[in-house]
Amino acid sequence: MLGLKLLTDDTWAKKAEGHLGELLTDHAYCEQKAASHALSIIIGWPEHIELVTALIQIAREELEHFERVLNEIKKRNLVLGFERKDNYVNTLMQCVKKGLKREFVLIERLLFAAMIEARSCERFKRLSEQLQDRELAAFYKELMISEAHHYTRFIEFAHTYAPPSMDVTKRWNEWIAFESSIITQYGKSEQIHG
Repeated sequence: MLGLKLLTDDTWAKKAEGHLGELLTDHAYCEQKAASHALSIIIGWPEHIELVTALIQIAREELEHFERVLNEIKKRNLVLGFERKDNYVNTLMQCVKKGLKREFVLIERLLFAAMIEARSCERFKRLSEQLQDRELAAFYKELMISEAHHYTRFIEFAHTYAPPSMDVTKRWNEWIAFESSIITQYGKSEQIHG
């Protein structure tokens, strides 16, 4: 799925369902961070008007997802907890190349975002297939489709804005390989990426 080498074990979704408050709180903040990341790319590369226009829409969708997750929390008489540290994302940041020229930094940021969207999409698919709460399962199926669209857009923009000297496909394969080397550390907690 989306080029990911390792898929999440079904036991993760079962564990997550047993801790819905934790799962939904973590998910809400994942959506907020995704919106913030899209906005930070806009701030860093405002000259790319097509990218800016698309990222405004993505940021808007991510904030809408935050609101929808909050509604799921309220519907179940749960409480939005405090933001959790996302160890997966922090570990994934180790793959970001440092000391690059600005045009290469943009591609790294887009591929980083694509990787997170790909794994989120895969986790949402697991939830849509495994949750006993069929209403929540349908919710995650809908969000899975949205995350897949975001993933596709980030990959497309990486190809669009890459300098001629950069092989985006090769770099994306490096991201996939790195992610597969770390993902076995995760999938053990009720966090979206945990």
